Formats: sequence, C-alpha cells, structure tokens
Amino acid sequence: MRLQERYTKEIVPALMKELGVSNRFQVPRVVKVTLNAGIGQSLQDASFRDMVVDTFVRISGQKPVLTKARKSISSFKVREGQIIGVKVTLRGRRMYDFLEKLVGVALPRIRDFRGLDPEAFDATGNYTVGIKEHLVFPEIDPDKVNRIHGLEVVVTTSARNKEEGYALLKALGFPFRNKKGSRA
Repeated sequence: MRLQERYTKEIVPALMKELGVSNRFQVPRVVKVTLNAGIGQSLQDASFRDMVVDTFVRISGQKPVLTKARKSISSFKVREGQIIGVKVTLRGRRMYDFLEKLVGVALPRIRDFRGLDPEAFDATGNYTVGIKEHLVFPEIDPDKVNRIHGLEVVVTTSARNKEEGYALLKALGFPFRNKKGSRA
C-alpha cells in the first residue's frame, strides 16, 4: 500500500485516537518537503553545480531552483546575486513518493545509522534531516559520482507543536531513536 493511501486509511484514524481529536481535519499532515544544498564550491567549479542539479532532478523527479546570495559577504568571497544553493519543494504525490523512498531506502543505507534524532523538531512540528552523502539514494550510481555532496531535507507539517509532529512522522514510519541512542 502506498504511503499516501496508508495515511488516509490507517494513520489518520490512529492519530485521531492518539491525539484525542474528533475531526479528521485536525490531524496533522505533511504539507511539503523541501530539499536544499549549498553549492558555494561551484564558484570555482561550474561542473559541480551542474552535478548537484542533476542529482536533485534524479532524487526528486523535479527541476530544482537555483538560489542566489541576497547580499555580498567578502569573508566568504560571495557577491550579491551569485548562485550559492539549489532547492526543490515537493508537494502532493511526489512528496509522498519521496518520503516513502527516504524512510524505506535512503535512511537505512546511511553508514552507522542509529535512528533519527527526536529532538530535531522546531516549535511548530517541522522536522529537518541533514544527509551527508547523496549516495544513499537509489537513483545515484556511485560509480559515476566524482564528488560527494550533502543535502538537507525539511519536512513541513501542519502540526501545532513538537509532540504532534513527532506523532505524525512516527506514524509515517520515520525511524526515530530512543533517548538512549537505540532505535524506537
């Protein structure tokens, strides 16, 4: 069963009981997933930027947006308007497909993975995961990669607090670890 289908049929009723809400529209949901990566190294090497853009297209199935510097910072050798990042925002079906791939395939492939940090939620229930190597995604062929880069995955939810966000992502299958360090 696909994640989106499982969410509507199984997870919403379970969260209604767990959170004590009577209306299914009060149950938190995932609003969007944003992938982003800083590519400050591309100032010297334009092929690195092209490689990161290609990686994001393969991982997300969608063309990324290039982000530009808002102001000049001389100590970082960055000028206003220079391309310094890449980002993709996923919604709807692509978002659920990506979450399914992230939880089921990518996270378990991380070397020495002991679970996600349950303390990484912000005050409104959104969750951020930093991935050090983009090679954990199945679309990336490690033999064709000449440079490894990291990326950040931000899961934006409609939760009102950390506890609701945790309950939602736990129900979606995110492998959180216990406080002791083992997986929950």
